[in-house]
This record gives sequence, C-alpha cells and structure tokens, in this order.
Amino acid sequence: MWTSGRMSNAKNLLGLGVSLYFWGLMDLTTTVLSGSARPLAEGQEDNLSDKLHQRMKRSWVWNQFFVLEEYTGTDPLYVGKLHSDMDRGDGSIKYILSGEGAGIVFTIDDTTGDIHAIQRLDREERSQYTLRAQALDRRTGRPMEPESEFIIKIQDINDNEPKFLDGPYVASVPEMSPVGTSVIQVTATDADDPTYGNSARVVYSILQGQPYFSVDSRTGLIRTALMNMDREAKEYYEVIIQAKDMGGQLGGLAGTTTVNITLSDVNDNPPRFPQKHYQMSVLESAPVSSTVGRVVAKDLDEGINAEMKYSLVDGDGLDVFDINTDPNYQVGIITVRKPLSFESKKSYTLKVEGANPHLEMRFLNLGPFRDTTTVHISVEDVDEPPVFEPSFYFVEVPEDVEIGTTIQIISAKDPDVTNNSIRYSIDRSSDPGRFFYVDITSGALMTARPLDREDVSWHNITVLAVELNNPSQVGSVSVMVKVLDVNDNAPEFARFYEAFVCENAKAGQLIQTVSAIDRDDPQEGQHFYYSLAPEAANNPNFTLRDNQDNTAWILTRRSGFRQHEQNTFYLPILISDNGRPVLSSTGTLTVHVCSCDDDGMVMSCSAEAYVLPVSLSRGALIAILACIFVLLVLVLLILSMRRQRKQPYIIDEEENIHENIVRYDDEGGGEEDTEAFDIAAMWNPREAQLVVKNRQDMLPEIESLSRYVPQACVMDNNVHNYVLAKLYEADMDLWAPPFDSLQTYMFEGNGSVAESLSSLQSVTTDSDQSYDYLTDWGPRFKKLAEMYGATDSSGALW
Repeated sequence: MWTSGRMSNAKNLLGLGVSLYFWGLMDLTTTVLSGSARPLAEGQEDNLSDKLHQRMKRSWVWNQFFVLEEYTGTDPLYVGKLHSDMDRGDGSIKYILSGEGAGIVFTIDDTTGDIHAIQRLDREERSQYTLRAQALDRRTGRPMEPESEFIIKIQDINDNEPKFLDGPYVASVPEMSPVGTSVIQVTATDADDPTYGNSARVVYSILQGQPYFSVDSRTGLIRTALMNMDREAKEYYEVIIQAKDMGGQLGGLAGTTTVNITLSDVNDNPPRFPQKHYQMSVLESAPVSSTVGRVVAKDLDEGINAEMKYSLVDGDGLDVFDINTDPNYQVGIITVRKPLSFESKKSYTLKVEGANPHLEMRFLNLGPFRDTTTVHISVEDVDEPPVFEPSFYFVEVPEDVEIGTTIQIISAKDPDVTNNSIRYSIDRSSDPGRFFYVDITSGALMTARPLDREDVSWHNITVLAVELNNPSQVGSVSVMVKVLDVNDNAPEFARFYEAFVCENAKAGQLIQTVSAIDRDDPQEGQHFYYSLAPEAANNPNFTLRDNQDNTAWILTRRSGFRQHEQNTFYLPILISDNGRPVLSSTGTLTVHVCSCDDDGMVMSCSAEAYVLPVSLSRGALIAILACIFVLLVLVLLILSMRRQRKQPYIIDEEENIHENIVRYDDEGGGEEDTEAFDIAAMWNPREAQLVVKNRQDMLPEIESLSRYVPQACVMDNNVHNYVLAKLYEADMDLWAPPFDSLQTYMFEGNGSVAESLSSLQSVTTDSDQSYDYLTDWGPRFKKLAEMYGATDSSGALW
C-alpha cells in the first residue's frame, strides 16, 4: 500500500515542503510485493490467516502525517492519502480507518484512500493522533494486507499569548532599601510549542511602576530602582509587568499582570511629644494604682518600630507617682504610687521620657529616638474620713479583768485642715456579744461584760470614727483583743467513772485508773494532783496512788467485800491543779461490789433481794395514804398563800407599755425623805456601804433598783464604770424592771413656732405663770414655793 500525504493549504509553504520531503522518503523506502495484485484462490484463502502471522515483506509505504492547527477554512482539511500496490484503481480495494479520532476528527475515502480533518485542531489540546489503516477486498471483505498503524502530528502556530498563572502578585520591600534590592520574581508561561520557532520565547518588560522599580527581561525578577523610598511619603505601588512571546519581536503576543508592592516600615522616625507641658489634677483620696492622666508621643512609624517605653526621669514626685506603657495604644499612663495628702503637698512636677526600645543601627543618625515632656500634677482637697494612728491595734487582756476597765485608748484624727471633732463607736456586727464599749469622745476602749477565754479567746472588733460635722465620713480600725488565761477553772474528771470490785478481791488490787481535764491553758502546761477528800482520808476500803502523770490509781485497801453487807461505795477524790491560785474540785468514784469467778470475771453486781418478815395490813396502808394526801393539801395551801402575798398592788388597767407604775399607800416625804434612795452612792461609789439602807417608815413592794455594785467593779471614782456595771447587772437579771431612759440631745433646733420648750431657760423668760399655790401645799413644798413663788422684792431669794 502506498501512503501519501500533501498539504492542500497554500498558506503554509513550510508544511508543504515537509510533506514533499516525506513523500520522497516514502518513495525511497517503498518495497513492492512480487507479482501483480490478483484475487486469491479458494485454497489460498484458507491459508491466509496463517500467512498473516508469518513475517513477510510489507507492501505498505509508511510514515507519519503532519497537519497545521487552527485551520479556519470551510472545506475539510486534506491530510494525506493511503494507497496499496494491490490497488489497480478499479475500486476493488476498500480502505478502512480506525483509532484515535477516526470518523470524528478524521475521515477517509474508502475508495481513493484520501484522509481529511473535519474538525478544528488545537495542538495545545492534543499534539498527535495514532490511527490504524487496513485494505479489504470490497467483494469478499477479506483483508488484503495486515492492519498497520500510523501517526498524524499537529504542527504548532503562535496562537497563545504568555500568561501569568500566579498573578496578580503581592510583595513588600523595606523602605529606604538600596537600589537593586530584590522584590519578587514573576513568571509567565506560553502554551505554544517551545521546540518550534520563537512562539514560546517570552521577554519581560515594565509598563507601569517606573522609576521606582525595574524588571529583568529574561528572568522576570523585579528590583528597586530608586533610593530612599519613604513609606511615610508613599506606601503602596501598583506595578504592571508585560510578558511578550516571539522574543519580543513585532507581531508577538503579550500578556500582563499586576504586582502590588508595599513598602514595609523601618524605624527611621524618632518619637516626638506634641505637647511640651501637661497639666493634670488628682483627688487626694485617689487610691493607689488609680490613673491620674495620660501622655502620648507621636511616632510616624508603625508596628514594632512605633513601640514606646515611658519613664519618669526627673521631678519631685518620683516616689509618689508611677508611669506605665499601654501596649495597645502606646500611651503613657501616670498612676498613683503612694497615698496623697493635700495637707502635706499640693502639687508635683514630673519629667516624662518616651523612647523607642527597638532601634536600627543604620538609622541612628536620624535620632535621637527619644523625647521628653513636663507634667504638672495638682492635688485637690477632699473631705477625708478620720484616720487612725496606728492603723491596727493589738491588745492583750486577762480574762478576769473587771468590767469598766480601760484596755486601750483608740486615737483618730481628721486629716483635713478643718480638723473636725471625732466621735467613736463600735461596729456591733464585729462585737455581737457586746463585750466592749468605747467612750464616744475619748476613744477609751473598755470592757462591758466579763471575759472568758474558755468561751472566746480572741475578739476582732472594729472601732468606727465619725466626723461630728459630716457623719458620712467614717473611718475604721481593727482591734485584735487576745484574752489571756487565768486559773479560773478547777480540774474535773474527764468522764463519769464507775468501778467494780470483786468479792474475792485482794488488798492492793487496782480497780480503776482516773484522769482529769482542765479548761484552763497555763503556759507551763497542765499538772494535776490527786488525793482522797478529807472526809475519806482514812477510808478503810480503798486507797489512791498519784502516778504524777495526770492520772491516779484506785486500789483496794482490804479484802473480803460482801454484796449483802454493802454493794456500792462512793469514794470522793480531790483533784488540784498547778495554777495560781490553786483550784481544786471533788469528784466521786462509784464502786460496785460484784460476784466474780475464779478468773476475776464479773458475774453479777446486783444485791440479793430480802423479803420483809412482816406484811403490812390494809388498814395501815390506807392510813399512810391518808397522811400523804393531807400533807399534799397543806403544801398547796401554803404555796397559794405565799403567791398571793407576792402579788403587787393594783396596777392601772390602762397601763402604758413604756412605764411601770407602782403605787404606795403613803405620800412621798419630799426633800425631808432621805431614806428611800442613797444618791451618794452614785456620786461617790466608794463610800457606799455593804448593806443597802432601807426605808424606816415603810417597806416598798419592789426592791430598789440601785443595788450595790461590788467594790471590785468601781475604779478611780469613775461614775461611768459604775453605770456600766449596773447596766450589765440589769441585762443579766431578767426579772428586774427597766431603768428610766435618759436621752441626750446635742442640738435642739430652731425656727419652731412654739419656740423653746426647755425648762432650763424658763427662769429668764417673762412667763406670766404663777406658782403662788405652792405656799398652800404645806411645809414639804416650802423650798419649791421659795424658788418659784412670788416673794417680796426687798427680800432675799434664798
């Protein structure tokens, strides 16, 4: 078979020359089967398949075809011709084409063997097709020759422009970079055949971005082309790069891309304060670490190059104020370092420095990279609460301290210039038991109730100080009171002790070990001494041995105990401590006599029951019950009479809940009655007698409220201590009537229509009220009549 190919497109002479070259090559390599083509005999047809598998000289003229891409004509593109030497031109040979694109992209004339392309070809999509050809007998359909394979290659033309597959590009370069600093490399690709002509040879050039940047025409590397490019002047640049094929020659295709270049910051700008003087103010009550104000130094750089560090370098408030740097906003925050006092110092001056912590050596000549400013701070006066000196109190007091004893003087003062008066009180939430009292003016802290270390060993009370003219200003101080131990608790048994002794016990046998406890806590430790009580010192049955380790043994002194004689013994034991003074108590040990076995194991501790020899008669029992009933009736009558005698006199049915009215059968004696109450005890308690003086004319139904206070509770002729003791005594007595209430008002008020209602000024007023009727009341009211009644102007008032 002959295979021939030629280019019918006259526009491409080069393709035609190549086709002619391959035609000549096929002619030189053609071999023809011996003999002329003729039909196969019947016997020969049977052996055809065998002969096809034998190596034989091919009669195909074979090579590859070439065809140009992007054919735009209206007729099918002629590719080439297939021809067999068996073909005599009479149409007996049928040509068949199979393989890639057969029937879709390429067709063949089955009679002539002409191959045409019926679709537009694109080398960039597919560069070659592999096809198979075969010649068949048209009449019988039998293969005339074996099937053979050939290739159709697509020739390239310059139909693809260069493309930047990674564009657009983003790059950055430090500002102030030297000329020639590499920025980024761009790459363009051309889909045309790089091995065929210059269709894929790309040249780079810059269309926009000069004179700041340049590009290497061969590699596409972009570099800086201008020195001292300043980010603060211009930060962003848009550079357009072109890539052109055909080596940049005229007629080549071109593609472009955009490169966005940003100048990154360097520390080339020193910080500067926009203000050289700041004026601030702060309240003297501002707490420590509170903010006073802010200063800021401007830096044209950004990021780490604009970071600031502020510090105080000079001034008279270096130990009073501090400055910190806000890392988010790069401002200096001035804060209070120590408590302020307007009365001590009214203003401060600070010198603040702001500096860049990150410097670049090549830009040090642009410095210095630091700046300073002056800050003037004024302290404003406020009404401050009272201040205690010291700020904490620790007091040790023995638990047997007397009521009304001053244990500490609490002192506070108004720090303001006005120096207002101070009033003291105790925060009752810190002293719910009301063990202490503080004098309202002097600040003397006193005991108001007995202290007991065994109940409460520590008291943490809060004393308040209030300004007299401004009660909203309240200061407080903590007072820790440690109650010291005194020996006020006697030792006692640790538990109830009950011992057992066998009837067969021998003398000197241990029957019980006892121990004691003491609520006191002496510094030298607890030590107890044991002995039999004086009334049992010569006890014939038991003895005691002190082990000197706070325990004692109880031993039998004899043998021969018998249940029927005495089944229980009570042994009093005296326990003493080592305190000062020595305290002791008596505990009782109960000893039961039991019957035991030979091993000493208790069998029974109950006494034998004995039957009375004589039984009581029914009459005797009735008599005994009658006597008991009579006695009960008598007891009830006596109790009823005594209860009736203790009832008070008639009380007004409409009793005021704020008063207790007691009626006596006689009238008071006025000034001459000096027997009812000894007021001298109030003014000089030390002169009060041990026995309360009673009225000589009558006995009141209710006991006098002015009871005697022990001498130990009265100190230094202080009436206040006496009142505290009486208050505690009244609080402890649930049956005592209430005392009269005394209200003290420090300010009476003004502007009342009724004017003053106080009787203290009635002597100086021109009142028309007459007290002459007092002279008619008898000698008992003579003194009142002389004080308030009408008298002769010539006579003396007294």
